[in-house]
Amino acid sequence: MEPTDHVRRGGRRLTASVTDLEVVRQRALLVGVVGRGEVDGETDLAELAALTDTAGSDPVERILVRRDRPSAATYVGPGQLRELVARARHLDVDVVVFDNELSPAQQRNLQAAFECDVVDRVAVILDIFAQHAHTKEGMIQVELAQHRYRLPRLRGRGTELSRLGAGIGTRGPGETKLETDRRRILQRIAKLERELRDAARARATQGRARRRSGLPTVAIVGYTNAGKSTLFNRLTGADVLVEDRLFATVASTIRRLDLRDGFEVLVSDTVGFVRKLPHELVESFRSTLEEVADADLLLHVVDAADPRAEGQIEAVRRVLAEIGAADNPELLVLNKVDAAEATALGRLANLYPEAVAISAATGKGLDDLEAAIRKILDPRTRELELVVPYDRGEVVAELHSVGTVLDQRYEEGGIRVRARVPEAAAERLAAAAQSRSSTP
Repeated sequence: MEPTDHVRRGGRRLTASVTDLEVVRQRALLVGVVGRGEVDGETDLAELAALTDTAGSDPVERILVRRDRPSAATYVGPGQLRELVARARHLDVDVVVFDNELSPAQQRNLQAAFECDVVDRVAVILDIFAQHAHTKEGMIQVELAQHRYRLPRLRGRGTELSRLGAGIGTRGPGETKLETDRRRILQRIAKLERELRDAARARATQGRARRRSGLPTVAIVGYTNAGKSTLFNRLTGADVLVEDRLFATVASTIRRLDLRDGFEVLVSDTVGFVRKLPHELVESFRSTLEEVADADLLLHVVDAADPRAEGQIEAVRRVLAEIGAADNPELLVLNKVDAAEATALGRLANLYPEAVAISAATGKGLDDLEAAIRKILDPRTRELELVVPYDRGEVVAELHSVGTVLDQRYEEGGIRVRARVPEAAAERLAAAAQSRSSTP
């Protein structure tokens, strides 16, 4: 066996050998601080473990600390901190991840105590988004969120900002040299905000074009990894990336869905939500999330096989309220019923009797889901039968453009068209056909 040296570089363990350099994932100690009477601490730590794993580090241990109120200096008390530091050194960890959001001062003090990187849940989620953002707008949104998060943490970091990082909190735009001057970072934030406003205007133009089409819009929302992209692909025949990982979808995708008999809707796949979704991300992704707020129907996808399903439903609804979509019509979709326990599924069905049970992976229940979508949105459309003069082909073209033509026949007096069109356009098209037919 060749001789090796174990070294640390940029928060990562590196095993250096004569022939190669093998990168080993960070070892992470997870810490959650909750009140003495709280019962969700272990659940939140389990989710933090999944987030940390997705970010590229290995959770080696979870520790739940109970405390009446956070310490202003280190979040945990002096005695608790000594125990955590001793455990971190015993486990030889590279990073300590707090499930709680840390102030800049708390983060600096904790890093001094642990003598290794200390990050919070916000940094982990931002890191995951940085890995998964591939569109131009998505990258702008993530970089903006990162700078807003890092700006108040510049104080006291000095030359640390110019290191080459490879761990949680160091990946993404500006990872090789984060601007050391506060003024330059503020200038960068201002530039990103301008670019995001330009992207939002382009998105608004596209949205107006979709609204002119008159097709109802359906936004698929839900907790991260609930199966939204799998459902989107199953409904629309798209090939959106599907991974059994958190936040695999960052950018939204829109496709048409034919619900039979000429009834069509526009369906969008959106970013997943999570408990304690960072405010920086909500603000940066607001233009993207506006698509959700403007939707005619929200398909709220729930992982029925997850024991935390009820809490996840409430977490998603809190985010929907934050972006102004709380009053949108919502259809709850209990997904992964093929993997859910019968008792848990029955409980969810009793709690949410209007929900539709499906398996996006197998296709089970999709007919019921499409029927439920149509039942909610069908009143927004109307079936028309018009006779359009031959010299008024623009009316026929518009029927094809804004609706779905079900039948078209050529008769002596003109083109007889049977079409399903949006309710908002029905009266205008009917009047246009009549007025044009009386023109000499």
